[in-house]
Amino acid sequence: MISDDTEHTCLVAQLLIEANGDVDRFARLFASRLRWWILALPAGVVKATTRAGIKLWLGAKPASAGVFSAGNGPAMRAAIFDAAIDDVPQMLEFVRASSRVTHSDLKAEFGAIAVAFAARHSRVHQQVDANLWLSDVVNAVGDDGSELTNLLHRSVDRVSAGESTKSFANSLGLPKGVTGYTYHTVPVVIHAWLSHPEDFRQAVTAIIECGGDADTTAAIVGGIVGAGVGEAGIPSEWVDGIWEYPRSMKWMRSLGERLDSSATIAPSINPIAVLLRNVLFLFIVLFHGFRRLAPPY
Repeated sequence: MISDDTEHTCLVAQLLIEANGDVDRFARLFASRLRWWILALPAGVVKATTRAGIKLWLGAKPASAGVFSAGNGPAMRAAIFDAAIDDVPQMLEFVRASSRVTHSDLKAEFGAIAVAFAARHSRVHQQVDANLWLSDVVNAVGDDGSELTNLLHRSVDRVSAGESTKSFANSLGLPKGVTGYTYHTVPVVIHAWLSHPEDFRQAVTAIIECGGDADTTAAIVGGIVGAGVGEAGIPSEWVDGIWEYPRSMKWMRSLGERLDSSATIAPSINPIAVLLRNVLFLFIVLFHGFRRLAPPY
Protein backbone atom coordinates (compact mmCIF):
# COMPACT_ATOMS: atom_id res chain seq x y z
CA MET A 1 0.00 0.00 0.00
CA ILE A 2 1.11 3.59 -0.55
CA SER A 3 2.08 6.02 2.20
CA ASP A 4 1.13 9.63 2.78
CA ASP A 5 4.15 10.62 0.67
CA THR A 6 2.61 9.12 -2.46
CA GLU A 7 -0.78 10.55 -1.50
CA HIS A 8 0.71 14.05 -1.46
CA THR A 9 2.41 13.50 -4.80
CA CYS A 10 -0.92 12.42 -6.28
CA LEU A 11 -2.67 15.37 -4.65
CA VAL A 12 -0.15 17.83 -6.08
CA ALA A 13 -0.51 16.25 -9.53
CA GLN A 14 -4.29 16.64 -9.36
CA LEU A 15 -4.00 20.28 -8.35
CA LEU A 16 -1.43 21.09 -11.01
CA ILE A 17 -3.92 19.88 -13.60
CA GLU A 18 -6.75 21.93 -12.11
CA ALA A 19 -4.67 25.07 -11.50
CA ASN A 20 -3.63 25.14 -15.17
CA GLY A 21 -0.50 27.21 -14.56
CA ASP A 22 -1.99 29.59 -11.97
CA VAL A 23 0.19 29.41 -8.86
CA ASP A 24 -2.24 31.37 -6.65
CA ARG A 25 -5.08 29.05 -7.64
CA PHE A 26 -2.83 26.09 -6.90
CA ALA A 27 -2.12 27.40 -3.38
CA ARG A 28 -5.82 27.93 -2.70
CA LEU A 29 -6.73 24.48 -4.00
CA PHE A 30 -3.93 22.86 -2.02
CA ALA A 31 -5.06 24.55 1.18
CA SER A 32 -8.65 23.48 0.58
CA ARG A 33 -7.79 19.86 -0.20
CA LEU A 34 -5.33 19.66 2.69
CA ARG A 35 -8.11 20.45 5.16
CA TRP A 36 -10.15 17.49 3.96
CA TRP A 37 -7.08 15.27 3.64
CA ILE A 38 -6.41 15.73 7.36
CA LEU A 39 -9.99 14.73 8.21
CA ALA A 40 -9.63 11.45 6.31
CA LEU A 41 -7.34 10.08 9.07
CA PRO A 42 -4.17 9.57 7.01
CA ALA A 43 -1.64 7.32 8.72
CA GLY A 44 1.84 8.75 9.20
CA VAL A 45 0.86 12.39 8.85
CA VAL A 46 3.48 14.57 10.53
CA LYS A 47 2.97 17.21 13.21
CA ALA A 48 3.68 20.26 11.03
CA THR A 49 1.21 19.25 8.32
CA THR A 50 -1.43 18.46 10.92
CA ARG A 51 -0.98 21.85 12.58
CA ALA A 52 -1.15 23.59 9.20
CA GLY A 53 -4.37 21.72 8.43
CA ILE A 54 -5.88 22.80 11.73
CA LYS A 55 -4.89 26.42 11.07
CA LEU A 56 -6.60 26.23 7.70
CA TRP A 57 -9.78 24.94 9.33
CA LEU A 58 -9.60 27.89 11.73
CA GLY A 59 -9.57 30.32 8.81
CA ALA A 60 -5.88 30.87 8.05
CA LYS A 61 -5.02 31.88 4.50
CA PRO A 62 -2.74 29.60 2.43
CA ALA A 63 0.16 32.06 2.67
CA SER A 64 -0.02 32.14 6.48
CA ALA A 65 -1.06 28.57 7.30
CA GLY A 66 2.45 27.13 7.39
CA VAL A 67 4.05 26.46 10.77
CA PHE A 68 7.68 27.21 11.59
CA SER A 69 9.12 23.79 10.89
CA ALA A 70 12.04 22.51 8.84
CA GLY A 71 10.43 19.13 8.25
CA ASN A 72 10.75 17.19 5.01
CA GLY A 73 7.05 17.44 4.03
CA PRO A 74 7.63 19.94 1.19
CA ALA A 75 10.57 17.88 -0.10
CA MET A 76 8.48 14.71 -0.27
CA ARG A 77 6.07 16.27 -2.78
CA ALA A 78 8.62 18.33 -4.74
CA ALA A 79 9.76 15.96 -7.49
CA ILE A 80 6.38 15.98 -9.27
CA PHE A 81 6.68 19.71 -10.03
CA ASP A 82 9.54 19.00 -12.40
CA ALA A 83 7.49 16.38 -14.24
CA ALA A 84 4.73 18.89 -14.91
CA ILE A 85 6.55 22.20 -15.42
CA ASP A 86 9.36 22.79 -17.91
CA ASP A 87 9.85 26.49 -17.16
CA VAL A 88 12.30 26.75 -14.25
CA PRO A 89 11.10 30.08 -12.73
CA GLN A 90 7.50 28.82 -12.84
CA MET A 91 8.52 25.51 -11.29
CA LEU A 92 10.19 27.37 -8.43
CA GLU A 93 7.07 29.45 -7.84
CA PHE A 94 4.97 26.31 -7.46
CA VAL A 95 7.53 24.60 -5.22
CA ARG A 96 7.62 27.64 -2.94
CA ALA A 97 3.81 27.89 -2.87
CA SER A 98 3.52 24.21 -1.97
CA SER A 99 6.10 24.56 0.80
CA ARG A 100 4.61 27.65 2.42
CA VAL A 101 1.12 26.21 2.80
CA THR A 102 2.47 23.82 5.46
CA HIS A 103 5.97 25.05 6.43
CA SER A 104 7.13 28.64 6.96
CA ASP A 105 10.76 27.81 7.76
CA LEU A 106 12.81 28.55 4.65
CA LYS A 107 14.89 25.46 5.31
CA ALA A 108 11.93 23.29 4.32
CA GLU A 109 11.51 25.33 1.13
CA PHE A 110 15.21 25.09 0.27
CA GLY A 111 15.14 21.32 0.70
CA ALA A 112 12.16 21.09 -1.64
CA ILE A 113 13.93 23.21 -4.23
CA ALA A 114 16.98 20.92 -4.12
CA VAL A 115 14.76 17.88 -4.69
CA ALA A 116 12.85 19.53 -7.54
CA PHE A 117 16.10 20.42 -9.31
CA ALA A 118 17.40 16.87 -8.77
CA ALA A 119 14.29 15.42 -10.42
CA ARG A 120 14.65 17.91 -13.26
CA HIS A 121 18.30 17.04 -13.75
CA SER A 122 17.47 13.34 -13.69
CA ARG A 123 14.80 13.82 -16.36
CA VAL A 124 16.63 16.22 -18.67
CA HIS A 125 20.21 14.89 -18.66
CA GLN A 126 21.22 11.47 -19.89
CA GLN A 127 24.21 11.53 -17.56
CA VAL A 128 24.16 13.16 -14.16
CA ASP A 129 26.47 16.12 -13.65
CA ALA A 130 26.41 16.70 -9.90
CA ASN A 131 28.18 20.04 -10.09
CA LEU A 132 25.78 21.37 -12.71
CA TRP A 133 22.80 20.32 -10.57
CA LEU A 134 24.38 21.86 -7.49
CA SER A 135 24.99 25.17 -9.23
CA ASP A 136 21.27 25.36 -10.07
CA VAL A 137 20.41 24.82 -6.40
CA VAL A 138 22.96 27.37 -5.18
CA ASN A 139 21.60 30.01 -7.55
CA ALA A 140 18.00 29.31 -6.49
CA VAL A 141 18.45 29.34 -2.69
CA GLY A 142 21.11 32.06 -2.49
CA ASP A 143 23.14 32.88 0.59
CA ASP A 144 20.24 32.07 2.92
CA GLY A 145 20.52 28.43 1.88
CA SER A 146 24.28 28.18 2.36
CA GLU A 147 23.94 25.67 5.22
CA LEU A 148 22.09 23.27 2.94
CA THR A 149 24.35 23.81 -0.05
CA ASN A 150 27.40 23.13 2.12
CA LEU A 151 25.83 19.81 3.10
CA LEU A 152 25.05 19.07 -0.53
CA HIS A 153 28.66 19.83 -1.50
CA ARG A 154 29.62 17.27 1.12
CA SER A 155 27.21 14.75 -0.41
CA VAL A 156 28.74 15.23 -3.85
CA ASP A 157 32.28 14.89 -2.50
CA ARG A 158 31.52 11.72 -0.55
CA VAL A 159 29.91 10.10 -3.58
CA SER A 160 33.03 10.92 -5.60
CA ALA A 161 35.11 9.30 -2.86
CA GLY A 162 33.05 6.10 -3.13
CA GLU A 163 31.48 6.30 0.33
CA SER A 164 28.27 4.34 0.83
CA THR A 165 25.03 6.17 1.61
CA LYS A 166 24.79 4.42 4.97
CA SER A 167 28.31 5.52 5.89
CA PHE A 168 27.54 9.07 4.77
CA ALA A 169 24.43 9.14 6.96
CA ASN A 170 26.53 7.96 9.90
CA SER A 171 29.02 10.76 9.24
CA LEU A 172 26.17 13.26 9.65
CA GLY A 173 25.45 11.85 13.10
CA LEU A 174 22.52 9.68 11.97
CA PRO A 175 23.52 6.12 12.94
CA LYS A 176 20.01 5.41 14.22
CA GLY A 177 18.32 6.57 11.02
CA VAL A 178 17.63 9.62 8.88
CA THR A 179 15.29 12.02 10.65
CA GLY A 180 12.47 14.12 9.21
CA TYR A 181 14.57 17.28 9.53
CA THR A 182 15.03 18.40 5.94
CA TYR A 183 18.75 19.15 6.36
CA HIS A 184 19.18 15.51 7.39
CA THR A 185 16.82 14.07 4.79
CA VAL A 186 17.88 15.92 1.64
CA PRO A 187 21.70 15.47 1.80
CA VAL A 188 21.33 11.71 2.38
CA VAL A 189 18.67 11.44 -0.33
CA ILE A 190 20.95 13.24 -2.78
CA HIS A 191 23.82 10.93 -1.88
CA ALA A 192 21.65 7.88 -2.68
CA TRP A 193 20.56 9.43 -5.98
CA LEU A 194 24.07 10.38 -7.10
CA SER A 195 25.37 6.94 -6.08
CA HIS A 196 22.74 5.14 -8.21
CA PRO A 197 21.33 7.71 -10.67
CA GLU A 198 19.95 5.12 -13.10
CA ASP A 199 19.30 2.19 -10.75
CA PHE A 200 15.94 2.63 -9.05
CA ARG A 201 16.23 -0.54 -6.97
CA GLN A 202 19.68 0.25 -5.60
CA ALA A 203 18.93 3.91 -4.89
CA VAL A 204 15.75 3.11 -2.95
CA THR A 205 17.36 0.16 -1.17
CA ALA A 206 20.36 2.25 -0.14
CA ILE A 207 18.20 4.93 1.48
CA ILE A 208 15.96 2.38 3.23
CA GLU A 209 19.05 0.72 4.72
CA CYS A 210 19.84 4.03 6.43
CA GLY A 211 16.70 3.61 8.54
CA GLY A 212 14.70 6.36 10.19
CA ASP A 213 11.99 8.12 8.18
CA ALA A 214 12.44 5.53 5.43
CA ASP A 215 9.00 5.81 3.81
CA THR A 216 9.59 9.49 3.07
CA THR A 217 13.27 9.30 2.17
CA ALA A 218 12.60 6.36 -0.17
CA ALA A 219 9.68 8.22 -1.74
CA ILE A 220 11.90 11.25 -2.43
CA VAL A 221 14.71 9.16 -3.92
CA GLY A 222 12.16 7.24 -5.97
CA GLY A 223 10.72 10.47 -7.31
CA ILE A 224 14.15 11.75 -8.35
CA VAL A 225 15.44 8.57 -9.97
CA GLY A 226 12.02 7.75 -11.39
CA ALA A 227 11.93 11.09 -13.21
CA GLY A 228 14.83 9.80 -15.26
CA VAL A 229 14.16 6.08 -15.67
CA GLY A 230 10.35 6.17 -15.87
CA GLU A 231 8.09 3.28 -14.94
CA ALA A 232 10.17 0.93 -17.11
CA GLY A 233 13.07 1.44 -14.69
CA ILE A 234 11.08 0.45 -11.59
CA PRO A 235 11.32 -3.24 -10.60
CA SER A 236 8.20 -4.87 -12.06
CA GLU A 237 7.57 -6.91 -8.91
CA TRP A 238 7.41 -3.70 -6.89
CA VAL A 239 4.78 -2.26 -9.21
CA ASP A 240 2.82 -5.53 -9.46
CA GLY A 241 2.92 -5.89 -5.69
CA ILE A 242 1.03 -2.67 -5.01
CA TRP A 243 -2.34 -3.37 -3.39
CA GLU A 244 -4.15 -0.07 -3.22
CA TYR A 245 -7.58 1.50 -3.59
CA PRO A 246 -8.98 3.98 -4.56
CA ARG A 247 -5.59 5.30 -5.71
CA SER A 248 -4.97 2.15 -7.73
CA MET A 249 -2.16 1.75 -10.24
CA LYS A 250 -4.72 2.28 -13.00
CA TRP A 251 -5.86 5.51 -11.36
CA MET A 252 -2.30 6.76 -10.86
CA ARG A 253 -1.38 6.00 -14.48
CA SER A 254 -4.46 7.93 -15.60
CA LEU A 255 -3.39 10.82 -13.39
CA GLY A 256 0.07 10.83 -14.92
CA GLU A 257 -1.31 10.75 -18.45
CA ARG A 258 -3.54 13.75 -17.79
CA LEU A 259 -0.71 15.65 -16.13
CA ASP A 260 1.35 15.08 -19.26
CA SER A 261 -1.43 16.39 -21.49
CA SER A 262 -3.38 19.62 -21.80
CA ALA A 263 -6.17 18.30 -19.59
CA THR A 264 -7.69 20.67 -17.02
CA ILE A 265 -9.82 18.10 -15.19
CA ALA A 266 -8.00 15.66 -12.92
CA PRO A 267 -9.18 12.11 -12.20
CA SER A 268 -11.59 12.23 -9.27
CA ILE A 269 -11.43 10.12 -6.17
CA ASN A 270 -14.20 8.89 -3.85
CA PRO A 271 -13.67 10.52 -0.40
CA ILE A 272 -15.67 7.80 1.39
CA ALA A 273 -13.46 5.15 -0.18
CA VAL A 274 -10.39 7.10 0.95
CA LEU A 275 -11.65 7.24 4.54
CA LEU A 276 -12.40 3.50 4.64
CA ARG A 277 -9.04 2.74 3.07
CA ASN A 278 -7.24 4.91 5.63
CA VAL A 279 -8.95 3.14 8.53
CA LEU A 280 -7.76 -0.20 7.13
CA PHE A 281 -4.27 1.16 6.55
CA LEU A 282 -4.11 2.51 10.11
CA PHE A 283 -5.19 -0.88 11.47
CA ILE A 284 -2.44 -2.61 9.47
CA VAL A 285 0.21 -0.15 10.70
CA LEU A 286 -0.87 -0.54 14.34
CA PHE A 287 -1.01 -4.33 14.00
CA HIS A 288 2.58 -4.45 12.75
CA GLY A 289 3.69 -2.06 15.48
CA PHE A 290 2.18 -4.13 18.30
CA ARG A 291 3.29 -7.38 16.68
CA ARG A 292 6.89 -6.25 16.95
CA LEU A 293 6.46 -5.97 20.72
CA ALA A 294 5.55 -9.64 21.05
CA PRO A 295 7.79 -12.71 20.80
CA PRO A 296 9.39 -13.98 18.67
CA TYR A 297 11.04 -10.61 18.26
